[in-house]
Amino acid sequence: MLETSYLTRVYLSITMDDLMRKQRAVIVSKKLEILLPDAKCSLIYSNPLQLLIATILSAQCTDRIVNKVTEKVFKKYKNIGDYLNAEQKEFEADIKSTGLYRAKARNILASARIIKEKYNDAVPKTMNELLTLSGVARKTANIVMGNAYGIIDGIAVDTHVRRLSQKFGLTTNNNPVKIEQDLMKLIPKNDWLNFSHRMIEYGRVYSPANKKNDNSDPISKALGRLN
Repeated sequence: MLETSYLTRVYLSITMDDLMRKQRAVIVSKKLEILLPDAKCSLIYSNPLQLLIATILSAQCTDRIVNKVTEKVFKKYKNIGDYLNAEQKEFEADIKSTGLYRAKARNILASARIIKEKYNDAVPKTMNELLTLSGVARKTANIVMGNAYGIIDGIAVDTHVRRLSQKFGLTTNNNPVKIEQDLMKLIPKNDWLNFSHRMIEYGRVYSPANKKNDNSDPISKALGRLN
């Protein structure tokens, strides 16, 4: 009897937590839509290959710096062939200001070889295929699929999305894949792409990382009224 009662309390606790998260997710989504209805990918690109490269370069780097770098890089390297013929050291110098440039150069040039050999010069369109590319995890794959191809398979979880999802009580996880799984349960699929764009822009405009413990932003205020 005691065991049954305990299990019932645990189940009810989990159910209430889920309901609260869903309630919070609705508030977050509505506020994001009101505040940032036109948020979109801020990386500048004109084709899937450029978006793939820009997204790889964006790791631990601002989109503003990436766009400044790719403005020159995309003029110098116009197609897969140009990346295949690139010298590692020269390419490293071209992208140096994005940080982690040796690893990024290695991954981009290796991905170009894979695209040439396995995908007939075209950046693949599926999650499983994109994950075969060097340096590509689910965040990059979701960004490329959603923005370059209009294919929605998940939610891109960058540092802004991870930080704000935790701040707003939508997840207790730290792992980006687990955070994505939590968000996919809370956010309708037709909003996944916009949700990611808006969360990223919200992190830049209303709740930057240096205000981690500041709850004066609009969504934190709205959520505070639930307590």
